[in-house]
Amino acid sequence: MTSTPAPVDYALAVRTARRLAPAGPQLTLAEAADAVQELRDVTVQAEEHVRAVTGLVPPVPPGPATVVDRPGWAEGNVDGFRAVLEPLTERLLDGKRPNAAATAVTRRVTGVQMGAVLAWLSSRVLGQYEVFLPPEHATGRLTLVAPNIVETERRLGVDPSDFRLWVALHEVTHRTQFTAVPWLHDHVRGEVEALLTATRLDDPVALVSRVREGLAEKRSLVELVQSDEQRVVLDRVTALMSLLEGHAEHVMDGVGPAVVPSVREIRRRFQQRRAHRGSPLDRLLRRVLGMDLKALQYAEGKAFVDHAVGALGMAGFNRVWESPAALPTREEVRAPQRWVDRTAP
Repeated sequence: MTSTPAPVDYALAVRTARRLAPAGPQLTLAEAADAVQELRDVTVQAEEHVRAVTGLVPPVPPGPATVVDRPGWAEGNVDGFRAVLEPLTERLLDGKRPNAAATAVTRRVTGVQMGAVLAWLSSRVLGQYEVFLPPEHATGRLTLVAPNIVETERRLGVDPSDFRLWVALHEVTHRTQFTAVPWLHDHVRGEVEALLTATRLDDPVALVSRVREGLAEKRSLVELVQSDEQRVVLDRVTALMSLLEGHAEHVMDGVGPAVVPSVREIRRRFQQRRAHRGSPLDRLLRRVLGMDLKALQYAEGKAFVDHAVGALGMAGFNRVWESPAALPTREEVRAPQRWVDRTAP
């Protein structure tokens, strides 16, 4: 139990997301049950392929993924926000009691906003490895969003079994990163908390001014709210996320046609989908929410990992997991030979 009011009405956020989440593709009960079972099965199957490509071995064999619908994905992410924000709020307030009336209004408004954004995102995410969770899920959770995977494979016109395994390879790689590298989980949580702590909360006038100027320049909200202190932390977080996403992208394609026969066709069509995705409104929301920056992380991260593995082999590349000091900087992600030169024996 927190001793101060939660910054968000999380229950309202869940209700809002459930109400606004778009309906999924039309499936019979049998089709839905088969899809759920296959998605659970392919995460177990993907485990051995990820280990073979990466050389990373978790200490305990993980189980199958948690398969959810769109509202279930949104609810899981509300839990993630709570796990991050409530301890941070305690530290920021440091025992002070905020104005009760103002807090009540703010909590409800923020709850509706969070629920609306998660509802919109819930139809766009194929899966994720959730790092920020309540204590009962402290080691993380691999989640696949069944309706989005089925809808995407239909739109792309690709083999469903191949596509489901291909998606599973990406998310299982993330799970392997966090379970096979002992320090990574706490490091990521610490970096994200440092980023949030660095947020300037004491000068709303300056913040509004920066938002207005940034919108005129068509920059994302992620870019708009940076203080100088945040920018330093954000560069570290961006480099780390680029590494994690690029590593997963490398593995998705690295298993080859022997495992996913149509992998090259899936990659070609999936890249086309990323490049031409959505209506003008959809593209605007993606840019404002910073999702275009995430797409850049995929591209830069994969180029970094491809180059580093090509230069050092996978065993040499795996020095990146030795300690936080071995992680690439943002400049090294964009110029991977610098990281190779710095870390090579």
